[in-house]
Amino acid sequence: MSEVPSTDEAMSAAQGTSSLVIDIRGATKVFNPGKSNQVEALDEIDLSVVSGEFITLIGPSGCGKSTLLRLVASLIPPSTGTVQVNDKPAEQARLDRDYGMAFQTAGLFDWRTVTKNIELPLELMGWSKGDRRRRASEMLELVKLSEFAKHHPNELSGGMQQRVAIARALAFSPSLLLMDEPFGALDEMTREHMQDELLRIWEETETTVVFVTHSIPEAVYLSTRVVVMSPRPGTIASTINVDLGDRSTATRDDPAFFKKVTEVRIALREVEG
Repeated sequence: MSEVPSTDEAMSAAQGTSSLVIDIRGATKVFNPGKSNQVEALDEIDLSVVSGEFITLIGPSGCGKSTLLRLVASLIPPSTGTVQVNDKPAEQARLDRDYGMAFQTAGLFDWRTVTKNIELPLELMGWSKGDRRRRASEMLELVKLSEFAKHHPNELSGGMQQRVAIARALAFSPSLLLMDEPFGALDEMTREHMQDELLRIWEETETTVVFVTHSIPEAVYLSTRVVVMSPRPGTIASTINVDLGDRSTATRDDPAFFKKVTEVRIALREVEG
């Protein structure tokens, strides 16, 4: 993994090379405005993400991490401010299928085989049967599940199901992958294995990733930059660059890793008061 620039350096480099994938300016989100159950979820969010980064959002429960991810995905609109993906409004990026998305649950269809699940977005996009099959085969090879092509999701472990979900999200070669706690329901050993698999896929595909987690070690292990959010209404309290080189099992025992985990933990304690 290459060294990651600071936030200001990343923004400057992106502006100079047109490699800015996400650009959020002054974004807020208020649910049920003007009603008794009004909730101010996000306040004045500014965030830029450069092509090839692996960004993790972390913060207290209810701070708006998933809401921010949904703004980027144009699943909900901001109340104020702007959200751009690949130099276009987030809504247009969604229509152009500029991103893939993976959630905590794999969301696979049990009546479809693994191959058919991966083919689904391609089918909706009008790909031919032959092209869908070839692409699904490539993606199964990427996530190392080729031998399970004809299986159904209920015949797979939780980790394998998540690998299929990642393959489906990447099937149409999006420039951006959005992930909302995709490993949260997995046991610790499977989770660590999936983290390694995700890093391998990220490096092979050169896809930009924005990842939501509650786990500090996971955030540090995966990321090139950790974005720490404050309690609701969520703001970006700090960003922490993570330069640990190529990640491996040995990384988890490296003093530099523990030092960075402590740095993120302190930042979280500061925002929680």
